[in-house]
Order: sequence, then C-alpha cells, then structure tokens
Amino acid sequence: MRKHVLQLASLLSVALALALFAPQRAAADEDDPPSRVARLGFTRGAVSFNPAGTDDWVTAVVNRPVTTGDKLWNDDGAVSELSIGSAVIRLGGKTGFSFLNLTDSITQLRVTEGTLNVRVRNLDTDEVFEVDTPNLAFSVLRPGNYKISVNEAGDTTVVLVRDGQGEVTGGGAAYTVHPGEVGTFAGADELSADVESWDESENDFDDWCADRDRRIDHSISSRYVSTDAIGYEDLDEYGGWRPTPDYGTVWFPHVAIVGWAPYHYGHWVYIAPWGYTWVDDAPWGFAPFHYGRWVTVGGVWGWVPCAPRPVAVVGVAYVRPVYAPALVAWVGGPHFAVGIGIGGGGFAAGVSVGWFPLGPREVYVPSYPVSRAYVTNVNISNTVVDRTVVNNYYNTTVINKNVTVTNVRYVNQGVPGAVSATTPQAFTSAQPVARNSVTVNAREVASAPVGVSAPAAAPTKQAVLGAGAPATVRPPAALANRAVVAKTAPPPAPVAFAKQQQAIQANGGRPLAMSQMRQIQPETAQARPNVRIAPPSKPATPQNVNANRPGMPNNAGQPGQAGKTNAPATASGQNVSQKSYSDRPPSSRPATGSNINAQLDQKHQQETQQLREQQDQERQKLEQQQQQERQKAQQSADEAKQQQLNQKHQQQLDQLEQKHTQQEQQLQQKQQQERQKAKTASKPAKEKDDKPHK
Repeated sequence: MRKHVLQLASLLSVALALALFAPQRAAADEDDPPSRVARLGFTRGAVSFNPAGTDDWVTAVVNRPVTTGDKLWNDDGAVSELSIGSAVIRLGGKTGFSFLNLTDSITQLRVTEGTLNVRVRNLDTDEVFEVDTPNLAFSVLRPGNYKISVNEAGDTTVVLVRDGQGEVTGGGAAYTVHPGEVGTFAGADELSADVESWDESENDFDDWCADRDRRIDHSISSRYVSTDAIGYEDLDEYGGWRPTPDYGTVWFPHVAIVGWAPYHYGHWVYIAPWGYTWVDDAPWGFAPFHYGRWVTVGGVWGWVPCAPRPVAVVGVAYVRPVYAPALVAWVGGPHFAVGIGIGGGGFAAGVSVGWFPLGPREVYVPSYPVSRAYVTNVNISNTVVDRTVVNNYYNTTVINKNVTVTNVRYVNQGVPGAVSATTPQAFTSAQPVARNSVTVNAREVASAPVGVSAPAAAPTKQAVLGAGAPATVRPPAALANRAVVAKTAPPPAPVAFAKQQQAIQANGGRPLAMSQMRQIQPETAQARPNVRIAPPSKPATPQNVNANRPGMPNNAGQPGQAGKTNAPATASGQNVSQKSYSDRPPSSRPATGSNINAQLDQKHQQETQQLREQQDQERQKLEQQQQQERQKAQQSADEAKQQQLNQKHQQQLDQLEQKHTQQEQQLQQKQQQERQKAKTASKPAKEKDDKPHK
C-alpha cells in the first residue's frame, strides 16, 4: 500500500510540475489579453479601490494595474491619476469611476458622479475613447484635453473641451463640442443642451492637472523610452540616464538600500486574465517592471528600456510596447515551488517561490494562454531579440510543452542578490516580499533549472484585493448601481471571483483563457442593468451655437448661466477692453503673463534638469567607489567586516539621499518664490491697463 502511495505521489508531483511550468496556447489571436492596462500612478487623500468581480473596497495602492471592471472612489478632497499610455485620466474629489472596457482599441469610462480630466495624447483612427455618464455618452474625436463633471443628482453633465473635439450623445440627439467650448447637458430622456465659449477659468483641480501635464511635457525620459510605456514620466525624478557600451542608454534608479535588486520590494497580486502580477513599492515602480529588461552594469542595477516611438516610416509597422505582469524567470529545483499543488492550492513542505529579472535579449514566455503573435510582440516591443529565437521558444515551451529551460544561460541568474524568494503563503496573499524574504543559496540558484511560467496556484481573495487595507470610505449606496448612458456596448459584467476561483482550481491553478472566462459568464451578465445604450441619434444644434464658435463674436455669459447674453464678455467672462498688438513683430510686443510664465517654466525646467544631472553624477561616483570596496571585501571571508562595510555603505546612501532631498526642496522653494513674484508683478500691470483713461 505504501509503495502505491509513493508511486501516486511521484506521478502527481510530475504532473503538477508540468502543469505549473507549461503556459497554455491561446485558441486564436482574439483570445489574447489586452496589450495595455491602466496604472494607478498617484493618489492624495482618501481613494478606495474595488477589484473587478468582488464586492470589497480597499485602500488604493499606487502602481496597481487597473483594468476592465475595476472601480475607484475618490472621497471629498481626494485626487488620483490613471495612465493608459496614450491618455492620462485624473479624478477629482467625490468622484465615482470605473472601466467599463479597456482593450487595445477601446477605452470606455464610467463616471457616476464627480469630475474627470482626460488628456488624450494619441488616438488611432479606429480607436474608441468614450466617457459614459448618467445622462450622456461623450466620445473623444481628436487628441486633446477634456473635463467632464457630473452633478450629485446625476441629471446634469458639463463637458469642457480645452482643445480637441468631442461628441455628446443622449436623448436621441448628438452635439459636437469644439475646442474652447463648454457644454451643459441636463435631463435624461431628452437633453437640454447649452454650449458656450469657455471663459478659461480654472480651479485647484485644474491647476493640479496642469502641473502633472507639465511633468509629462518636459520629461527627459521620452528621449530614451517609448511614451507608450506606462509610467515612464516618473523616471526623471527618481534616477538618471547613462550611456553604456553594451546596452545603449540605460536608466539607473536612485535607490537608498544596500543590495537593492529589482522585483524584491513589492508584492504579488492576482489580476485576471494575466494571473500573478508584480506591484512595486517604489513611486517610479511601474514601467521598469512591466516593460524592457534589467541588467547590472559595473555592479549597479540598470533598466534597459523599450525603444522610443520612431518617426513614421512608410512600410515599417510600430509595435506599441506590450504590458507584461512581471518580466521574470522562475527558479526551479528541489527547494523552489515552480510546481504548486492543484485543487486546494496546497504547497509541498519546505519549498519557496523564487524568481529573477530577465535580461536584455532574453525571451519572456507568458504564464497565461496566448497566441504566437502575442509572444512575438510582447518580446520584440520590449527588448532587442530575434523573431526566430522567440518563435523557437514558443514552439518549445507552448507547442511541445518542454517547459524547463536548460540550454540558456540567463545573464541575471548568477548575479549576487538577483534571485528573490518568498514563502508560498506570502506569494499567494499579497504580502510584502522584503518582509517575508527567504534566504537562498547562491550556488544552488546559480545552477538551478529555470521555469518559464509562474507557479500555478488558484488565488485567494486576498491576492485579488492586494495589499490595501479595508477601505474606510466608499461611494454612497445610491451611486453603486447608478446607470450610465453608453454609445458603445460594453462587455458583460466581470465574473464573480468565487466562480473564477473554482474555474482556476479546475484548470490546475493556471490562469483562464479569455474564452474560458466567457464560458463561465452567467447569461444574466449579458444585460447590464447599470448601462443604458443610447438610442439612435441625429445631429442637433445646442443653444447659443452661433455665439460659441472660435473666431465668432461671443456674448455668452458664464458656463451654466444660459440666457444671460446681454453683456459683452471676453473669454474670461470679464467686460474689459483688450489691446491688440497683432500689427507688431513678436519681439516688439509687450510681454504678457503667458509669455512670462512660459519663459519662467523653461528656466525652471533647465534648473531642475541640471540639478538632476549633477546628483546622478554624484551618485554614480559613490556607486563606483562602493563597488570597488565590495570587490575588495569579497576576497576576504570575514563576515563581520562585510557587515560593517554594508553598514558604512548604507550610511553613505542615506546621507546622499538626505543631501539631494534638501537640494531639491531648496530649488522648489526658490522656484515657487519666483513664480509668485512673477504673478504679482504681472497683476498690477493688467489692472493699470484695465482702468479707463481720463
């Protein structure tokens, strides 16, 4: 009997290893997951998050990937920012938001209350970008800057088009909103439309959005990395770009932890359909962990980016960088759970989960079902690698299911500290890896077999909720099921987590294919009670239409004050007499507030860039010094001396970090004073101009 049990256990362990190493082949290209997600890149104030398929609200965590079905609630006074690469979405206070759909060609947002600012930088000809509110659907027609506000009752939506162009659909009518216009749309079954010229008034939320936009516009990183790599704009502030002989220009993070390594300071969450996904702790920790590759140069970790978007060339197709949940390889061997139990998700005793970052030219094979084209694109868009090599990997690992890589030497596998390991419990419950780290034997991991896919284990609910604590604020009950109007039919509501979990368990702990998700979708989910498809619409003319077009005389009052057209007004809503200097060359015209601000912004940007370059050079010098000392210490087996050296290096990093922080604060204070001075200096001049001449 004991012999039969041992044989059964042995066969089961082999089956589990195969099940956990082997990625599944997607049935067709349409079964591939989206090549992009949204990144929650910034929060301030009380921001709550509800993962798709659950009823739980947790505190939002920065760097969490957000996708179809996920919801956010900004409480009063809070702000948050989401980026999808081609667009940035910012939420104001008391705003209810969710993604009805997020694919490669469709961005469909649901706003039940509050304020949304959207900056669309790129919009393909076949791409849909739609914002759905309780009484209308707003379609973005051109790249531009848009603001959508929904009142508390949900019966009025205000649409501001700073630049770009959009179309409002609702109540059987369609209204075009042009650049420099603001439209107020009231009612549900029938819209009352009032479109006026924007008075260029701004509030604190608008100023915050503008400041965030300036970070993107002035980003130095856009010279070296694709602007479609979500989160690239944060790299300027937290690291430096340096040329290298083997990998081109590489980004080196400014970390203040001795022995820091990628994919060590963060946690794993489970996000369908990709499965286990890395969420990094660093404020810059998105782009370098979902795009590109990592490598050590001179003993220091650097990120080799995906290439910048090229200038349009006839006959050359641009492949947008494809998002990956984590660009790592998994450590195998007797002490590592590349094979994890199916069914109940149990682990073998005494095993750990280990991984290390992929290096340049190394092939990433997804753990989730994908097509050959997907595997090709997720690799060639993120690193320089031959398509033939990628194709061979696909044939070997996906088609032939030869899941253990034995003939490839991974560049980072033997780097000291590169392999991170944690307990199975921490891995599957979104616990911090650094606080649940498992010490690994360097010699063992350097020669251990490597698996191409993540451990297969059905997620716990905590893995889906992530590291956020239970939320103390959530949207009012009235907003939970508030219906919105949609022009584009969204997909069915997300499958409930309990049902997904059962299906994943039945699938051996592996992520479900998109087709499998559709199969377990309940029939009732096809009809979404919180989405009303807009009836067929006809072009309509709003009130004040002739007074609002750019270049036309404008007698409109403030937005929301329809009918008050008897007082002449400028775009600012003030009755003033403006001077025109269009007959003079630009060099002879008096400086305006906008020109002064532009010049000051440029000066401040140059000062900031110079300081960052100086700090990076100083950090590089310290890194080289510390690396030389480490190499010298490695020749000695004295652990006490090595520990003392680490303490010395940590102290040096802390001091440098403190020095740089003080320098940045001093520069920010100086620049703030200069901005305030310029603002004060321009105000009296304007008031003097506005006084009537005696």
